[in-house]
Amino acid sequence: MVGTNLNLLVLKASDPAALAKFYSRFGLRFALEQHGRGPEHQACVMDNSVLEIYPLLDEGEKSIGVRLGFQVPSIDMATAGLDPASDFLLLPSDTKWGRRCVIRDPEGHKIELVERT
Repeated sequence: MVGTNLNLLVLKASDPAALAKFYSRFGLRFALEQHGRGPEHQACVMDNSVLEIYPLLDEGEKSIGVRLGFQVPSIDMATAGLDPASDFLLLPSDTKWGRRCVIRDPEGHKIELVERT
């Protein structure tokens, strides 16, 4: 549909602050928020969308089926310190979409990174 944009994505995490710190390696900046009597959570505004990380209150709420994608200036910088044996699902390689890889965040979400060309 023309004019439709994704404006909100919510992840659930056992440690929202730690997950927000992990995502900061991609240049995302989070702030602590709370709406009414809802739980405190981490929120990052990106252009016209918001990425929120809420505390995982029930195992049935896990959001690990979500796969995120980010375009980053440098895959090497974004993945510095990650363990290739356990954190990478697909090691960096050149593809028709550019240099890309797939990693797993500390909560188990899959993240596709594509390097800006």
